[in-house]
Amino acid sequence: MSALADVTSLLRGETQADRVVPRSGQAAKLTLAVSGAMAFLAVFALALSLAAGRLADRWSQALAQSSTIRLSAPAQELDIQTWAVLILLQQTPGVESARALSDEEQRALLEPWFGHDLPVDDLPVPRLIEVIETPEGYDATGLRQRLAAEAPGAVLDDHTRWRAPLVAAADRLRLLGWLSLGLILASTGAMITLAAQAALASNEQVIRVMRLVGAQDAYIARAFVRRFTRRALTGAAAGAALGMLAVALLPRAADEGAFLTGLGFQGAGWLVPLAIPVLAAIVAFWATRIAAFRTLRGLR
Repeated sequence: MSALADVTSLLRGETQADRVVPRSGQAAKLTLAVSGAMAFLAVFALALSLAAGRLADRWSQALAQSSTIRLSAPAQELDIQTWAVLILLQQTPGVESARALSDEEQRALLEPWFGHDLPVDDLPVPRLIEVIETPEGYDATGLRQRLAAEAPGAVLDDHTRWRAPLVAAADRLRLLGWLSLGLILASTGAMITLAAQAALASNEQVIRVMRLVGAQDAYIARAFVRRFTRRALTGAAAGAALGMLAVALLPRAADEGAFLTGLGFQGAGWLVPLAIPVLAAIVAFWATRIAAFRTLRGLR
């Protein structure tokens, strides 16, 4: 029988055929438990993948059009060279704006490593100049040459060496999330296949009697496919709901401000986990269908 007929039967239901499949027992419990647990994990895999994607975009945008110039010079020459660098930047095509960070801003940058009482004025801390680029950008090589002539102690950091590894790491984390989701679905299919085979084997005598009265293998398989698909859908729906609740209870990035506290869904992203029960049902449908026909051929 075609898969389309099985789908139609799944939606319509057949009371007589449903009696072939036990309503309780280890196979039923295993299907519900596996589907629920895997759906719960799949929600977190999705949350990880989507959060990694947002992280990659945020890092890329935050560093793509900004640069930093570190200016080291004797104290009596620092202000003069700072003004020279700022004037040079104002005359550089591709630079939208530039400003020197204040002592308070530099102290805030260093506090996580050196504490709150850092005496910035007494330490040989380089002057930091923030450079914001236009969308077209500037010629980094030419700017470095001009800086070397105007302020030998100035070092341009265009964030390229920082941005690329960070974005690559976030992209790999996103890929890991999608791979995890694929493995979860594959594991779900394997476990449901085992449960379906166990249910078929335990009902061997019933299947033989049905064959004697004229039941075709397609009719018998359809009953197993329908029952196991519905069980998988029910378990996955419950697991996905619990997973979404658990994700909703995670700390928000705005609350803690720490790395990885932004793990979760945002906006329309909350609709994505709703596809997990559907995917679980599709996996269960094909896994049970293949296992049923293979097992029924072996029982002849």
